Amino acid sequence: MLDGPTGKMMRMTMSDGTDIAVYHVAPAGERRGGVVLVQEIFGVTDHIRDMADDYAAEGYEVLAPALFDREHPGFEADYTGPGFERAVELARTLHPFDLSLKDTQSCIDRLKDQGPVFVVGYCYGGSVAWAAATKLDDVAAASAYYGSMIPAFAAEAAPRVPVVAHFGRYDRGIPMEGVEATIACAHPLAEVHVYEAGHGFNSDRRKDYHEPSAELARDRTLTLFRETAG
Repeated sequence: MLDGPTGKMMRMTMSDGTDIAVYHVAPAGERRGGVVLVQEIFGVTDHIRDMADDYAAEGYEVLAPALFDREHPGFEADYTGPGFERAVELARTLHPFDLSLKDTQSCIDRLKDQGPVFVVGYCYGGSVAWAAATKLDDVAAASAYYGSMIPAFAAEAAPRVPVVAHFGRYDRGIPMEGVEATIACAHPLAEVHVYEAGHGFNSDRRKDYHEPSAELARDRTLTLFRETAG
């Protein structure tokens, strides 16, 4: 994994004593708070680093942990072929989801003494971000992009802090029935938005990139963070 235009890779010790790589970006200008940015199944890719840089440009200190470092150090994959297959194996078989939550909490703990901390996640990270809003401590708000586990989580428990969820109407991996069930839960602190797009619509590296949806979701995310405390 490489450094980004404004950020650097560093090592952090997680709650189980393991050191993993974390992409860190200092805030530009006045500090609004902290953001823990949770990766897609493909690792801390150039897209994830770009997203971290973008939040930092808005005044947030960002940490993006490489969640799969224990199982596959330095993992960073393309969206097709063997890399995709390895990403699926890591996310669904080899890496415990609860460990992703614990690593997210470790990053929150690193940031919380300097102001509010927000969580944003994409794909696999979207599920982590929603779960963070229901389970983790010291989360001010969360933004969850197209996380396939969100419908199941929404049926189990209500978020404890404000959370906004973003889904693509044409996402072949997340049936609309699950999204509609999430909306029907009517959790008081949750907003669920459906965009005229497919899975991964926020990433300009993917075929389903949809710029109007990406921009609207970004605006909603930043509005939530700023209105909550950031």
